[in-house]
Amino acid sequence: MLIDPVARRTDGESVRIAKDVLSAGSRAKICLPDTPEEFIRALSRRGGRRPVVVGDDGALLRAVAHLHRERELSGGALSLIPVGAPPTLELAHALGVPRGAVAAARSALDGTVRRLDLLVDDSDGVVLGRLRIPVLPRPVRPPIRGSRRSGTPAARWWRPWSTRPPPPPPTRRRARTGCAWRRTASCSTTWTGRSRASR
Repeated sequence: MLIDPVARRTDGESVRIAKDVLSAGSRAKICLPDTPEEFIRALSRRGGRRPVVVGDDGALLRAVAHLHRERELSGGALSLIPVGAPPTLELAHALGVPRGAVAAARSALDGTVRRLDLLVDDSDGVVLGRLRIPVLPRPVRPPIRGSRRSGTPAARWWRPWSTRPPPPPPTRRRARTGCAWRRTASCSTTWTGRSRASR
């Protein structure tokens, strides 16, 4: 019987009741580890005894993960007496473990063994409880050159061609000076010498 330290701090009365029920119905060896490392060490040294974990969902996950790593999970039954805060016992109740220390302890003594499937990830880790796939955030597009922030019109990259009509061809205007200009047949520019001031 492995009593998780969190269960002893959370609900010592339920731990005492479970210990009394198990001790009255069988020859139980009680282990009181103080750390998760001592919990795993005591579980490894159980010998041929059937382990009974007294604790919450975290203690159950710790025990199942260790037995899976040692390839001993399919060799025998693992009993659980759920003791802890209500939010930490959701997995135990979802698996059908009786509520209450007395009912769970009696089920560990006289209950029927029920085989359950186990989900293992790529790193040989055990998945127990809720499986949640988070939503990836949308990628942030880089700012387009010529946006409103830069003060110039932005080019719409999703249009393969422009819908604006082409600009008209540039026209040659006469310079606003005192002289008139003309083009000869050989496209050379000559000065006529006529001045607006002499008119």
